[in-house]
Amino acid sequence: MQNTELDRTDRRLLGVLQENGRASNLELAEAISLSPAQTLRRHRRLEESGIIKRYEARLDSTALGFGVTAFIHVTMERGHIRDLSKFKGLVAELAQIQECFSVTGDIDYVLKVVAKDLKSLSDFLLDTLMRIPGVSGVKSSVCLDEIKCTSAMPLEA
Repeated sequence: MQNTELDRTDRRLLGVLQENGRASNLELAEAISLSPAQTLRRHRRLEESGIIKRYEARLDSTALGFGVTAFIHVTMERGHIRDLSKFKGLVAELAQIQECFSVTGDIDYVLKVVAKDLKSLSDFLLDTLMRIPGVSGVKSSVCLDEIKCTSAMPLEA
């Protein structure tokens, strides 16, 4: 990914796209006060530079029957370097895991996980996550209420 210089118009374009990723080029052009051709060039440059990674639909987990969201702190065994690629590969394959971050401190990873209910979460932790080679411990925090959930980036200069 190259380091792309963003001007005010690029930031406005990105802001509109964050609000509505399905906006047509004409809608984008009107929103940022540029011609459709100039807007399309900027849009493509932002995609090609990697600033725009992908487009996706954000689904409502509760509407799909996932009533539990949990944050899982994973601790790996000392010297777990040999198991890292296997751990990362399995995490990437497990659909329940929405996000995974390698972090500093007393734990090694933080996972955001969705489950149908608490029993499903427990089964996932005991039967799947704890059985991954190198995992020595997990601690979970169940989300009581979602206050803010966004993937929108702050765009002020």
